[in-house]
Amino acid sequence: MSKKKFHLFEVILTVICVVFVAEAAAPVASIGNSQFFWWGLMIVAFLLPYGLISSELGTAYSGDGGLYDWVSQAYPNTKWGARVSWYYWINFPLWMASLAVMCPDLLSLILGVEINPAVSLLIQLAFIWIVTLIACYPVCDSIFILNASAAIKLILALTVGVLGVWFVIQNGFENDMSAATFLPSFDLQSLSYISVIIFNFLGFEVVCTYADSMQNPKRQIPQAIIIGGVVIAAIYLFSAFGIGAAVPVENISPESGLIDSVSLMIGKTGGIFVATVALLFLITLFGNMISWSMGVNSTAAYAAERGDLPSLFAKRRKKNDMPVGSAVASGVMASVICVLGVLIEAVSPDSSLFWSFFALNLVMLLASYIPVFPAFLTLRRRDPERNRPFRVPGGRVFLFFLAYLPMVLTIVAILFTAVPMSFDAETLSYYLPITVGSVITVVIGELIIASLRRRSRQQTTNKLK
Repeated sequence: MSKKKFHLFEVILTVICVVFVAEAAAPVASIGNSQFFWWGLMIVAFLLPYGLISSELGTAYSGDGGLYDWVSQAYPNTKWGARVSWYYWINFPLWMASLAVMCPDLLSLILGVEINPAVSLLIQLAFIWIVTLIACYPVCDSIFILNASAAIKLILALTVGVLGVWFVIQNGFENDMSAATFLPSFDLQSLSYISVIIFNFLGFEVVCTYADSMQNPKRQIPQAIIIGGVVIAAIYLFSAFGIGAAVPVENISPESGLIDSVSLMIGKTGGIFVATVALLFLITLFGNMISWSMGVNSTAAYAAERGDLPSLFAKRRKKNDMPVGSAVASGVMASVICVLGVLIEAVSPDSSLFWSFFALNLVMLLASYIPVFPAFLTLRRRDPERNRPFRVPGGRVFLFFLAYLPMVLTIVAILFTAVPMSFDAETLSYYLPITVGSVITVVIGELIIASLRRRSRQQTTNKLK
């Protein structure tokens, strides 16, 4: 078993690797200068409360369980812990599949060749199973990948920001920068991006599951979350400025990503520079998945050991105690989704597989966080004697708003992501796959939880007999 331990700087880089999404700024920039209002609001109303709450819970209830453990301890003998573990786990193979779909396009750009559908599927499956294999080893064994990914993410985001500054110096602002354009817009397009911005701030609890790999988790967790959170917020705003200053809003679509933005900013869709950005971005996808997989799989195994997920998820590798059952299950699920995606594309070539998979992952991940915020208040009330190395300051009223404001924002984000706000044909075709997929995923989770509860009760009854 690995005895290597994270230093504080490595923990901070891990926070950046887990939480910071290099692709994030470009899609949100499509709403124009009002993006800065939404970024600022979400930093204050979501990122700050979520970071403080994660710091307290992560140091007071440290271990592999993460947010599942927090919710289970707050609401024992209920299904909420089980629901959190299911939503938290199922989001991961959906996310992994959405990123796998991007890999063939990135390789095509890097190599300058066309990739046919059969080879594209093989590339997607290779991405999934490389991540799955690495997830079967301790996180410290992958520290180089995580550190490199964090550094590359920062380089890419800073590159976008610097390109924007350079463009402004050379040509002036590409978009109208008058004060009125920075006022918030409350149209459906703008509101729908609340979920994307919140998603870009999630993941602090993943770092808490690495506590056993840290030198001093009681100190390092809150320090890394606070420092990493400040860095992440600053980089998001800087890269958002770069895109907003140099790329006309009408040229940025919801599907636009970092590479599209760089191409628009330099006026080239290919070449060595764009290919290099694509290669670096591909590396960050591996970093994202590897860092998240270890936290998600640990949480799933922890829940399975307590009867809230199927026993397969509790299977661990004897050599290093890593949760291989959950890792392999994620790999299989993501592979099935990618195969289905190929079939869907064959029938409907215009379908946006990345967004469909990503939006469904987004809904499930956000849903897993809803009980965490009230659980924070409940644990404060029910477990007052618990040693809390980091304690969020403030009175009852302040803590109430600190917990429920991000919870309400999370619920709103889910509604605008999965529920159509109008019923014209175009809107329904966009939302229907996400809505139906979300309902099916929730129902499957409820059936699994009910089945496990019945089995547990039956076993208890048999023992009593």
